[in-house]
Amino acid sequence: MATRSLLILAGALLAAAPALQAATYQVGPGRQYVQLQPLFDAVDLGPGDVVEVDGGVTYPGNVILRQADGGAPGNPVVLRGLRVNAQRPILLGGINTIEFRLANHVVFEGFEVVGSVADDTFRCIYHHSHDVVIRDVLVRDCPRHGILGADNDSGSLTVEYSEIRNSGRGGREHAIYMATDELLYPGSVFRLQHSIVRDSLFGDTGEGGNLIKSRAERNEIHYNWLQGAYYHSLELIGPDPAGGVPANAAREDSDVVGNVIIHDSAFGSVLRFGGDGTGASNGRYRFVNNTVIRRNPNNDTPTLFRLFSGIESVEMHNNVFLREGSANWRVIREVEAEWIGGVSRIRGSRNWVDAGSTFLPPTWTDTATGTDPGFTNAAGNDFRPALGSPLLNAGGPATTASGYEISNALYPPTLHPSSGLLQTPGTAAPRPANGVIDIGAFERPVDGGLFANGFEG
Repeated sequence: MATRSLLILAGALLAAAPALQAATYQVGPGRQYVQLQPLFDAVDLGPGDVVEVDGGVTYPGNVILRQADGGAPGNPVVLRGLRVNAQRPILLGGINTIEFRLANHVVFEGFEVVGSVADDTFRCIYHHSHDVVIRDVLVRDCPRHGILGADNDSGSLTVEYSEIRNSGRGGREHAIYMATDELLYPGSVFRLQHSIVRDSLFGDTGEGGNLIKSRAERNEIHYNWLQGAYYHSLELIGPDPAGGVPANAAREDSDVVGNVIIHDSAFGSVLRFGGDGTGASNGRYRFVNNTVIRRNPNNDTPTLFRLFSGIESVEMHNNVFLREGSANWRVIREVEAEWIGGVSRIRGSRNWVDAGSTFLPPTWTDTATGTDPGFTNAAGNDFRPALGSPLLNAGGPATTASGYEISNALYPPTLHPSSGLLQTPGTAAPRPANGVIDIGAFERPVDGGLFANGFEG
């Protein structure tokens, strides 16, 4: 009884104790801290704390946010760059320009993160934490990885309203290379939305990686502009067994909706789903209302979907697939796929594809073909459907059949992707509901109206 009374008293004292007040720390010329790392070395940040960093200044990299600097669910630590004369604060160089090392529940926003050839920067942003948001950040000129998530200790990561460019090298270093630790953080999500990823190639070295390579348990790729992959634009695969996560820890699913994907390198495959020879997802893939463009001076016949290693199902609805030039698509390559259950499971409806394309799945229904999808100005990267476009009111409900389901599938898309310019957070243009949904990433408003970005319809 005495022990119980002491526990009750201790609980009452804790309840009566005042909560720690969140603090705001300022970093910049003339501030108490002129660089980030001395602040992180001196102070253990906590839930609700804010670090404001003056823009128009370049700060050294090798910045590490450690476990003691994390926030709490719904009450993160916030690292915020403050623009000065429209200039963000720049973090430059180091082996890892900024690293989130077990620092969970963090928002990182308003910065420019730049690699260094002299430092041979390995990762501009190194993520092995959980519940991290990267928002309104420019990541550029990273001689190896732009953003990398470790095989271990990595949970959910959201990248939004950000741009990653001119990053990646060789076949193993990429603009974005993501993973989640399915044992430590089961159910984690890599979410990329309202962002631009372009040019997976550092400098003019003649080599570069994928735009996005992900081994995450779940991928949500929504409303982005993806352009300039050296290899695949998207490579969504399973965990690397060398990282310690077994192949059967979880089924890895991906939801890819409302993106513009422009593939303009010599590499002849746009999307690889399932595996890469090291880790298989055994997962389900959903590809809906995307606009995919192939540009290349070589008159080749590129592969659109390269299905590889362990995979359970793929479905594609309401997409437009244009191969510019006189050649056409090879839509599906599945000779490398290892289907769960031993049977090919591909399903789709209401896709528009170049006439003459080969290896169309026989399980696609209501496929539209032609030579011109009727974009407003394809040469100028304006892929909105023009008046008279065969994409107008030609989509369908994107209903998922039994055995293809993934949780929380996005439909209908309610926003437009970026038009190739970085957007201010929260300003993504709404996709109007205009009768039957249009095919592709953009919806034309009622004739005579305006697109949400102010362009005439």
